[in-house]
Amino acid sequence: MSERVLTRLARLNRTLVFLVAAAVMFAGLLLPGIVGAAVLLVLAAGLIWVLSKTWAVTTPPMRVTRVLILTLVMVVAAYKAS
Repeated sequence: MSERVLTRLARLNRTLVFLVAAAVMFAGLLLPGIVGAAVLLVLAAGLIWVLSKTWAVTTPPMRVTRVLILTLVMVVAAYKAS
């Protein structure tokens, strides 16, 4: 099943995927308290899943960048939840 989902994701327009992820991030930042934190954590979970599936083909500098961005998203979610 993971392979099928990844194949579909690969066919999507990268700009559209980026804009949707940015919109979800923006919504998570604007929504109050625990609701915003939940949106950010769901976004982070999805991105972690994609990163875990593409880790082998990702270059080391890009891995570091992606892990830092995910860490930042989770820190912001924790801050919003408190």
